[in-house]
Amino acid sequence: MAPQRFREQFDQIQRALPDVPLAMGPDDSAEFIYEKGVVLARDGEEALAVEDAVRAHFTATEGLLPENVRRASPQTNRSGITRIQVGDPVDGGRAADQNVAGALRAKRTAEGRAGRRLVSRNHVVHIAPVNCCPGDEPVPAQQNPQPNPAAAPTPYDAQSAVRVLVIDNGLTHDYRSYPPLARTEGDAHEAETDADGLLKLYIGHGTFIAGLVAAVAPNTDVTVRNTLSDVGAILESEFGDKLFEAVDESGWPDILSLSAGTSNGRVDGLLGLENFMRELREQPTLLVAAAGNNGSATPFWPAAYATRPDFEEAVLSVGALRSDGEFGACFSNHGPWVRVFAPGERVTSALTGFGTPVPYVYQHSTYDDCRYGFSYGCTCTHPGHTGVLSDDGEDSVGKADQVMFEGLAQWSGTSFATPVVAGLVAAHMTASGECDPRAAARQLLELNTELAEVRGGHVPALLPPTWQSVPVAHPAPPA
Repeated sequence: MAPQRFREQFDQIQRALPDVPLAMGPDDSAEFIYEKGVVLARDGEEALAVEDAVRAHFTATEGLLPENVRRASPQTNRSGITRIQVGDPVDGGRAADQNVAGALRAKRTAEGRAGRRLVSRNHVVHIAPVNCCPGDEPVPAQQNPQPNPAAAPTPYDAQSAVRVLVIDNGLTHDYRSYPPLARTEGDAHEAETDADGLLKLYIGHGTFIAGLVAAVAPNTDVTVRNTLSDVGAILESEFGDKLFEAVDESGWPDILSLSAGTSNGRVDGLLGLENFMRELREQPTLLVAAAGNNGSATPFWPAAYATRPDFEEAVLSVGALRSDGEFGACFSNHGPWVRVFAPGERVTSALTGFGTPVPYVYQHSTYDDCRYGFSYGCTCTHPGHTGVLSDDGEDSVGKADQVMFEGLAQWSGTSFATPVVAGLVAAHMTASGECDPRAAARQLLELNTELAEVRGGHVPALLPPTWQSVPVAHPAPPA
């Protein structure tokens, strides 16, 4: 049986959040993950109105239980969000899931009159996923590797350095062994390896991203925050506050690089991020956000804010090109809400294992064919390996493959196209003397002449001068 990547990652996230019953949505389809039995509303009078309306709807609807409806977290927080319980959290089963759908229906007419969102699922935000994970798992770089993109020759100048804040999952213990990261600051992982000494899933994600920013734009001061520490996942109800904490601690940067998000089946953003996005709009900061790796045209937030009229200057959404730089990667989200594409397949950057190699066991098995129907040698199929999570417990797929990381690695995903673009904006600021990152992004796109083909259309493509294409292997035709 082919690997069930979304289910594998869903189970992994559920294990990391054992006290939060989760569901797949919408209607069990593998588009997003959310908390069972809970909806979100804005604090204050609006939360009270939602609570009353949902209770009245449940009273009038057979099968829905009004006694379960109450605010789970009525206190005011900076994100302005209240969790309203609409199902039994102990049960956490199908009934709690149905209650969420019922709560959304209860306010549908009122939302139409108000012209804005009044109630929402509590989605799980996670590092830019192919079914809730990057485009593939990291692959050790070959002998005598070089970063790709390679480090640009721009000198560092403390007075003019561009401030870049990376919201991710922290830095590995030996990241300073990679020269471009010698000045990088930020949070360390609490535990990089498990009881067997194996590197945990997604450890090094933040380090890899910081290495790409520093390589493309050496004249930067990069800070990495460990905001997404639980297998790269966090509830929407908590994410806004965590973003506020990050900018409070580090100050609003010139560029905020975010390789995380979620779809939600809507075109009006995430309720839990409304306050943060409004404040971002008033700050001199550019949010560069990953478009996500579901191979879908469905908006992925917060990247999809990039084409909303009130945020188009503040947000730049980034899709991933395959390793030849000419076409979109099979896994990359796409559509008019994705503003630009950049190399995001088989890029090379810092991971861990500098000096002392670190073992890693693959979690996901690769596929026999591309799961999105592409015919080139994509990361769905190559390099082939067997993973722990793909063993369904009945028909074993075999012993999981183990590798050793010794510093640099190859990795794929819009997670990594995003810091490439963040670095290019920063590099343009240095080269042009432009102090406004939003103006720099606009100028960069206006000056750019590169195009790539994505799903039959031509889109802007940003290619770093030091980046080199990696040959795409095409499978041999059947005999």
